Amino acid sequence: LHDAGQAGLIDVQAAQTVLDDTNQAYPILVTQVLPAGLRGIVVAGLLAALMSSLASVLNSSSTLFTIDIYKKLRPESSEHHLVWVGRLATGAMVLVSLAWIPMMKLVSDVLYVYLQKVQGYLAPPIFAVFFLGLFIPRLNGTGCMAGLIGGFILGMGRLAAEIVKDRLTPGTALFRFADVNYLYFTIFLFIAAAGIMVIASLLTRPPAPAKLAGLTYATVTSEDRATTSASWTRYDVIHSVAVICLILVIYLYFNG
Repeated sequence: LHDAGQAGLIDVQAAQTVLDDTNQAYPILVTQVLPAGLRGIVVAGLLAALMSSLASVLNSSSTLFTIDIYKKLRPESSEHHLVWVGRLATGAMVLVSLAWIPMMKLVSDVLYVYLQKVQGYLAPPIFAVFFLGLFIPRLNGTGCMAGLIGGFILGMGRLAAEIVKDRLTPGTALFRFADVNYLYFTIFLFIAAAGIMVIASLLTRPPAPAKLAGLTYATVTSEDRATTSASWTRYDVIHSVAVICLILVIYLYFNG
């Protein structure tokens, strides 16, 4: 089966192909298993997906900086000027991304694990804002911003601690902070960001009721509910529940 290029039970000694780097598994499959024509299609599709992802990330980053930060600081800027600022921001993001590449190996030797860790350290505060915002009308902009900033600091602190983990003393609080499984840490990070958000909101002014109309479950009108109910069927619910269950199974299986 191995000589025929087909998947099957392979004698490692006979195959004489042992990969020390798991990141090379996919390139080996593409270069040694796929036929020549299909190999080119797969590589072209991979490059297209890579360029699409990079373009969307760079465009979003430059837009956030240009519109949400730069334009607020200089509201008199013309559209032509903002376009050039966006281009410069895109170039700066490319340089920052290139400078970050050497740091990736310090987080994890496996590319997939690295991606999951970084997303796990960034996404929980954002999810907390959107998720709790649907159910708690008392939340305000100040509390949500505090939750985002606090969650970002905790997430980046965990990332920095993980990078220097080998230099930390075992048994110390900082070592345990860096050593806890990253999947469990995402839960802790979500709870911490949500707590910061709720406390900061309770200590500041509540949002105006007019700004919450139709945005939370407590402020949704009967017309809004009717419109929402007409937009999905029971099959959508079944498929959504199935996807959530599958995610939970994968999460529990790979939590080690």
